[in-house]
Amino acid sequence: MSLGRAGSRGLQLLWPALAGALQAVSMAMPGSGQAHGWLQILSMTLLATGLARLAQPCFRTRFAHQQAAVLGGVFAAAWLAGSFWWLFVSMHEVGGLPAPLAALAVLALACALALYYAAVCAVWVNWAQGLGASRPGAASALFAALWTLAELMRGRWLTGFPWAAGGYAHVDGILSVWAPWVGVYGMGALAAWLAMRLALSGWRLRALKPLIGLGVLSWGLQVWGPVFTTSAGAGRVELLQANISQTAKFDGASGIRDALQWYDAQLRASQQPLVVAPETAIPLLPQHLPQAYWSGLQQYFAGSDRTMALVGAPLGSLAEGYTNSVLALGPGDTASYRYDKSHLVPFGEFIPPSFGWFIRMMNIPLGDFKSGGWDQASVVWQGQRLAPNVCYEDLFGEELARRFRDPATAPTALVNVSNIAWFGNTLAVDQHLNISRMRAMELGRPMLRATNTGATAIIDHTGQVTAQLPRFTRGSLVGSYEGRNGLTPFARWASAWGLGPLWALCGAVVALAFWRRQRP
Repeated sequence: MSLGRAGSRGLQLLWPALAGALQAVSMAMPGSGQAHGWLQILSMTLLATGLARLAQPCFRTRFAHQQAAVLGGVFAAAWLAGSFWWLFVSMHEVGGLPAPLAALAVLALACALALYYAAVCAVWVNWAQGLGASRPGAASALFAALWTLAELMRGRWLTGFPWAAGGYAHVDGILSVWAPWVGVYGMGALAAWLAMRLALSGWRLRALKPLIGLGVLSWGLQVWGPVFTTSAGAGRVELLQANISQTAKFDGASGIRDALQWYDAQLRASQQPLVVAPETAIPLLPQHLPQAYWSGLQQYFAGSDRTMALVGAPLGSLAEGYTNSVLALGPGDTASYRYDKSHLVPFGEFIPPSFGWFIRMMNIPLGDFKSGGWDQASVVWQGQRLAPNVCYEDLFGEELARRFRDPATAPTALVNVSNIAWFGNTLAVDQHLNISRMRAMELGRPMLRATNTGATAIIDHTGQVTAQLPRFTRGSLVGSYEGRNGLTPFARWASAWGLGPLWALCGAVVALAFWRRQRP
C-alpha cells in the first residue's frame, strides 16, 4: 500500500472518529457537565451523511456495506470509549490493573459494543440503495429503527451496558418533552430519524421541514401537553456525602473507621423526617462491625417516631451469598425493610463466566454479589412510598418501571444511593446525574440521590435539579421534595411490557423494509 493511500485511509477513519467523539461530549460537556442535544444530532448527521453517500447508486460498490460497517464501527467505538473512558480509573488506580491493560480493556469493551452499530449501518446501506433520494422518509425511518435496535441490543443483551445511550444528550432541550412518552430509547430514535432526514436532504432548505415540524410538535407538547401526575405531598430529606476515596474506603485504619464514625454521628444528629446514606456507606458486613454498632443505630431510630434512615450496606455471608443492600432504620415495620440490588455490575459485582482470571488481576473487594428480586416493594413512610435503587440500577428505566404496575402501590419518590468514587473526579459524575434526571422525567417522580463523592442532589419529577451538594466535599444536603401520584405513558407501557413495544415497532419497520426489498 502506498503512503498516499494509507494517509487517505487514515483521513477516512478520522472523521467518523471525530464525529463519535462529538457524540460523547454531547452527553456531558467537560467543565459544565451539561448535555447538549443539538451536538448529538450534529454528530449523528455527520455519520448519516457518510452512510447516505455510500447508499447512492453513483457511489455504490460491492464493498459499500463493508465501508458502512467501518464508518459505523469507528463512530461508535469513539463515542463509547469517549463516554466511559473513566472505567480506566476504576481498573488501574483503584483495582491496580497495569495501565496498558486497563486502557486496552476499555478500548476492547468499546469496540465490542460498537459491533452492534457497525452491523446496522451495513444493513442500512445495503437496503437503502436508491431509496434515499426517492423516499427519504422511509429511508430515515429504517435508519432510526435499525439504530434503535442496536441501542436496545447494547442495553439488554449480555446483561446490558446502555451507558451514554444517545437519548441522554436530550435530557435538556426541545426533545426532553418526549421523555415521559417514549423514554430515552424513543428519544434516541427521534434524533436518529432527524439526523438521517437532514443528511438525505443534503443540508438544503427542505431539510428544515422535518426539523421545524418536530420542533413545533415538541414545543406544543411542552406548552399544552397533559400533566400526568399529581402531588402526593411534600417531604423533607437529608442526603449524606462522606467523600471517602475509593482507595481508602476499605482500609481499616482510615476509610472504614472514618465512615463508621462520621455516618453514625450524622445519622443520629439528623433532624429531618428522612435521612439517606449512600451505597455501602457502612462498608462492613453487620457481623464484622464493632460490637453494638449496628444494634445501637437500630435502637436509636426505633425509639424515634419522626425520623427514618435509609442506609447502604453489604449483607450476607460466604454460605448464603452477599447482597448490595439498602436497609431502613426506623420505628415499627419500617425497621424490617430491606432492598437488595437486582441489576448487578459485570466485573464489579459479579464475575461473568470465564472471566475470573480478569478479576483476580485486580484488587477489588466484594466482587461477587447475588441479585435481589425484581418486584421488591417500596418502603412507606409519612405518606410517601420510597423506592430505593442502587447506583447502576437507575440506568435501566424499564426495570424501575416494573414497580409502577399497580398505580395504588407505585412509588411516590425514587431514592438512588451510589458510590461513584470508583471513577474519580471525572465526567462519570455528571453523566450519572443526567441519567437520574432522565429516570425522573420518564417516570414522573422525584429522585433523591445520596452519593459518596457526588453528585448528591434532589431532582424533581420534571428532571430539574432543585438542590445539589458540591462534589468531592464532606457534608449533608437538606431540602424538600414533592412526591407524585399518577403514571406517565412511559411508566404505563414499560411497566406492562418493558421495552417490548420498542423492539416490536423497530422490528416491524425493518421487516417492512425487507419485504419491500424482496418485491420485484
